[in-house]
Amino acid sequence: MPSSIPPSLEALIVHLMKLPTIGRKSAERLAFHLLKAPAEQAEELSAAILRMKERLGYCSRCFNVTEEDPCPVCRDPNRDTKLLCVVEEAMDALAIESAGGYRGRYHVLGGCLSPLKGVTASDLHFEELERRVAEEEIEEIILATNPTVDGEATALYITQQCQSREVRLSRIAMGLPMGGSLEYADEQTLQQALLGRTRIVDR
Repeated sequence: MPSSIPPSLEALIVHLMKLPTIGRKSAERLAFHLLKAPAEQAEELSAAILRMKERLGYCSRCFNVTEEDPCPVCRDPNRDTKLLCVVEEAMDALAIESAGGYRGRYHVLGGCLSPLKGVTASDLHFEELERRVAEEEIEEIILATNPTVDGEATALYITQQCQSREVRLSRIAMGLPMGGSLEYADEQTLQQALLGRTRIVDR
Protein backbone atom coordinates (compact mmCIF):
# COMPACT_ATOMS: atom_id res chain seq x y z
CA MET A 1 0.00 0.00 0.00
CA PRO A 2 1.38 3.42 -0.93
CA SER A 3 2.12 5.35 2.27
CA SER A 4 0.18 8.36 0.97
CA ILE A 5 -3.14 6.47 0.83
CA PRO A 6 -5.20 6.47 4.05
CA PRO A 7 -5.87 2.92 5.35
CA SER A 8 -9.67 3.29 5.08
CA LEU A 9 -9.42 4.34 1.43
CA GLU A 10 -6.98 1.55 0.65
CA ALA A 11 -9.34 -0.98 2.26
CA LEU A 12 -12.17 0.15 -0.03
CA ILE A 13 -9.90 -0.03 -3.08
CA VAL A 14 -8.86 -3.57 -2.18
CA HIS A 15 -12.50 -4.68 -1.81
CA LEU A 16 -13.49 -3.06 -5.12
CA MET A 17 -10.63 -4.91 -6.85
CA LYS A 18 -12.31 -8.18 -5.88
CA LEU A 19 -15.18 -7.37 -8.27
CA PRO A 20 -15.01 -8.83 -11.81
CA THR A 21 -13.09 -6.78 -14.39
CA ILE A 22 -12.08 -4.18 -11.77
CA GLY A 23 -8.35 -3.53 -11.67
CA ARG A 24 -6.40 -1.20 -9.42
CA LYS A 25 -6.95 1.95 -11.50
CA SER A 26 -10.69 1.36 -11.88
CA ALA A 27 -11.00 0.60 -8.17
CA GLU A 28 -9.22 3.84 -7.32
CA ARG A 29 -11.55 5.86 -9.58
CA LEU A 30 -14.63 4.27 -8.00
CA ALA A 31 -13.28 4.82 -4.49
CA PHE A 32 -12.60 8.51 -5.12
CA HIS A 33 -16.04 8.87 -6.72
CA LEU A 34 -17.63 7.47 -3.57
CA LEU A 35 -15.43 9.70 -1.45
CA LYS A 36 -16.77 12.79 -3.25
CA ALA A 37 -20.37 11.59 -3.29
CA PRO A 38 -22.86 12.71 -0.61
CA ALA A 39 -22.97 10.51 2.48
CA GLU A 40 -26.57 9.58 1.60
CA GLN A 41 -25.46 8.03 -1.70
CA ALA A 42 -22.88 5.85 0.03
CA GLU A 43 -25.46 4.81 2.62
CA GLU A 44 -28.00 3.95 -0.09
CA LEU A 45 -25.41 1.86 -1.94
CA SER A 46 -24.47 0.03 1.24
CA ALA A 47 -28.13 -0.57 2.10
CA ALA A 48 -28.88 -1.85 -1.41
CA ILE A 49 -26.04 -4.39 -1.21
CA LEU A 50 -27.16 -5.63 2.21
CA ARG A 51 -30.80 -5.80 1.09
CA MET A 52 -29.83 -7.83 -1.96
CA LYS A 53 -27.83 -10.28 0.15
CA GLU A 54 -30.70 -10.64 2.62
CA ARG A 55 -33.56 -11.04 0.14
CA LEU A 56 -32.15 -12.77 -2.91
CA GLY A 57 -32.00 -16.54 -3.19
CA TYR A 58 -32.37 -19.17 -5.88
CA CYS A 59 -35.54 -20.63 -7.35
CA SER A 60 -35.88 -24.26 -6.27
CA ARG A 61 -37.16 -25.18 -9.75
CA CYS A 62 -35.02 -23.29 -12.27
CA PHE A 63 -32.21 -21.93 -10.03
CA ASN A 64 -32.60 -18.37 -11.26
CA VAL A 65 -32.12 -15.59 -8.70
CA THR A 66 -35.34 -14.54 -7.03
CA GLU A 67 -36.90 -12.99 -3.94
CA GLU A 68 -39.76 -15.50 -4.14
CA ASP A 69 -39.76 -19.26 -4.56
CA PRO A 70 -40.74 -20.37 -7.15
CA CYS A 71 -39.58 -17.37 -9.17
CA PRO A 72 -42.01 -15.16 -11.17
CA VAL A 73 -41.09 -16.85 -14.49
CA CYS A 74 -41.80 -20.35 -13.13
CA ARG A 75 -45.09 -19.14 -11.65
CA ASP A 76 -46.26 -17.27 -14.75
CA PRO A 77 -49.19 -19.24 -16.28
CA ASN A 78 -48.66 -17.48 -19.61
CA ARG A 79 -45.19 -18.90 -20.15
CA ASP A 80 -44.78 -21.87 -22.50
CA THR A 81 -44.20 -24.76 -20.09
CA LYS A 82 -43.07 -27.09 -22.90
CA LEU A 83 -40.13 -24.86 -23.90
CA LEU A 84 -37.02 -24.76 -21.71
CA CYS A 85 -33.97 -22.57 -22.26
CA VAL A 86 -30.82 -23.84 -20.54
CA VAL A 87 -28.24 -21.20 -19.59
CA GLU A 88 -25.03 -21.21 -17.59
CA GLU A 89 -25.71 -18.38 -15.15
CA ALA A 90 -28.65 -16.32 -13.91
CA MET A 91 -27.30 -13.21 -15.64
CA ASP A 92 -27.61 -15.07 -18.97
CA ALA A 93 -31.32 -15.64 -18.33
CA LEU A 94 -31.64 -11.95 -17.46
CA ALA A 95 -29.97 -11.00 -20.75
CA ILE A 96 -32.45 -13.13 -22.73
CA GLU A 97 -35.41 -11.73 -20.78
CA SER A 98 -34.22 -8.18 -21.44
CA ALA A 99 -34.00 -8.90 -25.17
CA GLY A 100 -37.68 -9.91 -25.22
CA GLY A 101 -39.41 -12.39 -27.48
CA TYR A 102 -38.78 -15.56 -25.49
CA ARG A 103 -41.86 -16.91 -23.69
CA GLY A 104 -40.65 -20.26 -22.35
CA ARG A 105 -39.00 -21.06 -19.05
CA TYR A 106 -35.38 -21.35 -17.94
CA HIS A 107 -32.99 -23.76 -16.29
CA VAL A 108 -29.83 -22.24 -14.83
CA LEU A 109 -26.97 -24.72 -14.58
CA GLY A 110 -24.87 -22.63 -12.23
CA GLY A 111 -21.84 -22.66 -14.52
CA CYS A 112 -20.41 -24.86 -17.26
CA LEU A 113 -18.28 -27.98 -17.42
CA SER A 114 -14.64 -27.04 -17.05
CA PRO A 115 -12.19 -29.84 -16.21
CA LEU A 116 -9.29 -27.40 -16.03
CA LYS A 117 -11.14 -25.44 -13.32
CA GLY A 118 -12.30 -28.58 -11.56
CA VAL A 119 -15.98 -28.09 -12.46
CA THR A 120 -17.63 -31.45 -13.14
CA ALA A 121 -21.20 -32.56 -13.84
CA SER A 122 -21.86 -33.10 -10.13
CA ASP A 123 -21.17 -29.40 -9.47
CA LEU A 124 -23.95 -28.24 -11.80
CA HIS A 125 -27.74 -28.66 -11.96
CA PHE A 126 -27.80 -31.50 -14.49
CA GLU A 127 -29.75 -33.96 -12.35
CA GLU A 128 -32.44 -31.36 -11.74
CA LEU A 129 -32.59 -30.71 -15.50
CA GLU A 130 -33.15 -34.42 -16.20
CA ARG A 131 -35.87 -34.50 -13.55
CA ARG A 132 -37.63 -31.52 -15.10
CA VAL A 133 -37.52 -33.06 -18.58
CA ALA A 134 -39.08 -36.23 -17.16
CA GLU A 135 -41.75 -34.56 -15.02
CA GLU A 136 -42.75 -31.37 -16.86
CA GLU A 137 -43.53 -32.79 -20.33
CA ILE A 138 -40.97 -30.51 -21.98
CA GLU A 139 -40.98 -30.76 -25.77
CA GLU A 140 -37.95 -28.60 -26.65
CA ILE A 141 -34.74 -27.67 -24.88
CA ILE A 142 -32.88 -24.63 -26.19
CA LEU A 143 -29.19 -24.89 -25.34
CA ALA A 144 -28.07 -21.32 -24.70
CA THR A 145 -24.69 -21.96 -23.15
CA ASN A 146 -21.99 -19.49 -24.11
CA PRO A 147 -20.06 -20.04 -27.38
CA THR A 148 -16.83 -20.98 -25.59
CA VAL A 149 -14.95 -24.29 -25.44
CA ASP A 150 -16.49 -25.06 -22.03
CA GLY A 151 -19.93 -23.86 -23.15
CA GLU A 152 -19.84 -26.11 -26.19
CA ALA A 153 -18.71 -29.06 -24.06
CA THR A 154 -21.63 -28.43 -21.72
CA ALA A 155 -24.10 -28.31 -24.61
CA LEU A 156 -22.68 -31.58 -25.96
CA TYR A 157 -23.00 -33.21 -22.53
CA ILE A 158 -26.68 -32.24 -22.31
CA THR A 159 -27.27 -33.51 -25.83
CA GLN A 160 -25.81 -36.90 -24.92
CA GLN A 161 -27.80 -37.07 -21.68
CA CYS A 162 -31.08 -36.33 -23.47
CA GLN A 163 -30.67 -38.68 -26.44
CA SER A 164 -33.03 -41.23 -24.93
CA ARG A 165 -35.70 -38.61 -24.19
CA GLU A 166 -38.61 -37.65 -26.43
CA VAL A 167 -37.50 -34.04 -26.58
CA ARG A 168 -36.20 -31.76 -29.34
CA LEU A 169 -32.80 -30.20 -28.73
CA SER A 170 -31.78 -26.97 -30.39
CA ARG A 171 -28.80 -24.65 -30.10
CA ILE A 172 -29.07 -20.87 -30.24
CA ALA A 173 -27.76 -19.49 -33.52
CA MET A 174 -24.21 -18.25 -33.36
CA GLY A 175 -24.99 -14.60 -33.83
CA LEU A 176 -22.75 -14.35 -30.79
CA PRO A 177 -18.98 -14.12 -31.23
CA MET A 178 -16.88 -17.13 -30.25
CA GLY A 179 -15.41 -16.54 -26.83
CA GLY A 180 -18.12 -14.00 -25.99
CA SER A 181 -20.73 -14.05 -23.24
CA LEU A 182 -24.51 -13.62 -23.33
CA GLU A 183 -24.24 -11.00 -20.61
CA TYR A 184 -22.55 -8.53 -22.98
CA ALA A 185 -24.57 -9.23 -26.13
CA ASP A 186 -26.95 -6.57 -27.41
CA GLU A 187 -30.69 -7.24 -27.49
CA GLN A 188 -31.00 -7.61 -31.28
CA THR A 189 -28.16 -10.16 -31.39
CA LEU A 190 -29.86 -12.22 -28.67
CA GLN A 191 -33.22 -12.08 -30.44
CA GLN A 192 -31.70 -13.29 -33.70
CA ALA A 193 -29.72 -15.99 -31.92
CA LEU A 194 -32.89 -17.39 -30.37
CA LEU A 195 -34.93 -17.16 -33.57
CA GLY A 196 -32.16 -18.77 -35.62
CA ARG A 197 -31.45 -21.64 -33.23
CA THR A 198 -30.48 -24.91 -34.90
CA ARG A 199 -31.97 -28.29 -34.09
CA ILE A 200 -29.57 -30.89 -32.70
CA VAL A 201 -31.87 -33.85 -32.18
CA ASP A 202 -35.22 -34.04 -33.99
CA ARG A 203 -38.04 -35.86 -32.25
